[in-house]
Amino acid sequence: QVQLVESGGGLVQAGDSLRLSCAASGRTVSSVDMGWFRQAPGKEREFVASITWSFGRTSYADSVKGRFTISRDNALNTVYLQMNGLKPEDTAKYYCAADLLTGSGYNYWGQGTQVTVSS
Repeated sequence: QVQLVESGGGLVQAGDSLRLSCAASGRTVSSVDMGWFRQAPGKEREFVASITWSFGRTSYADSVKGRFTISRDNALNTVYLQMNGLKPEDTAKYYCAADLLTGSGYNYWGQGTQVTVSS
């Protein structure tokens, strides 16, 4: 079992920055693939960024590439999503997820944290 708790969301203006945190328990973030996803009202959940357990390889959606950075702190067992240059279209509920590498993909999810970007 993995428990994930996100924090750091809020209401900001376009161009501002936010850092989301995802605190994990039950497994170390360095032993699983971790990802950030988001879901805007009326839209499907979409991939934002991920970091692999091995070598910490990162991957980003085209819409956030160059603005968002995913990272992890193994000592704190926490994954972060640094979001710079926020745009109104980034408004969504952001979720972190864990892939325990069992072949079934991301099957552990946090409760989400709301990010609202005003223009």
